[in-house]
Amino acid sequence: MTASPAGSLQLLVGLGNPGDKYAGTRHNVGFMALERLAAAGGVPFKNQAKLQGLFCEVGQGASRLRLLMPQTFMNESGRSIRAALDWYGLEPGQLLLLVDDMDLPLGRLRLRASGGAGGHNGLRSTIAHLGGQDFARLRIGIGAPSANPVERKERTVSHVLGRFQAAEQPILAEVLAEVISGIDLIQRLGLERAANRLNSFVAPSAAKLVEAGAPAKPQASSSASSSASSPAPSRPSP
Repeated sequence: MTASPAGSLQLLVGLGNPGDKYAGTRHNVGFMALERLAAAGGVPFKNQAKLQGLFCEVGQGASRLRLLMPQTFMNESGRSIRAALDWYGLEPGQLLLLVDDMDLPLGRLRLRASGGAGGHNGLRSTIAHLGGQDFARLRIGIGAPSANPVERKERTVSHVLGRFQAAEQPILAEVLAEVISGIDLIQRLGLERAANRLNSFVAPSAAKLVEAGAPAKPQASSSASSSASSPAPSRPSP
């Protein structure tokens, strides 16, 4: 990992889909992390048309962070991110993207300084609009719907657009708390040193489930099922 110096982080972007229909879904875990951070700072998000997203600032002075939740739907996230970088005169190296990852189990995190899209349309859009892969991303595990490749492909949309089930909520809470702590570490220590902790993190509740031999099973919401068959222009893509 290329070391990013402490204090270089200026813009946090959580990926997700806008609207109540998608609130709380696995695909919106990036939004959830930013909402938690803003709530801790007592700062509300406001719509910023020029950024095509919801925006707020937390902290002061050198510790100030700009928070952005694109409202473009997942597969056009890069337009909002590009607009924010241009408006504030920032470089991709000052950005951290918070994104869901189906290849990671729920309860795990993965911090990287760069990389490909890995099949994620929000990352693909960001790479296209930024003109490269050199921006940090914190992947937040949401688990896969099945280990079987055929079943996984068939259930991907309903899984990512489904909501976390009750048994998963304690794990989710621990993960979001670690994400907030990790952002503070990145600010103070830089990417490389923060990654040493974040990439070894296992949510305690997830570890207990594994030890008990009863991992939480994915649960799709009714809205996710309808989203899979909605018209292409309005359907958020995984």
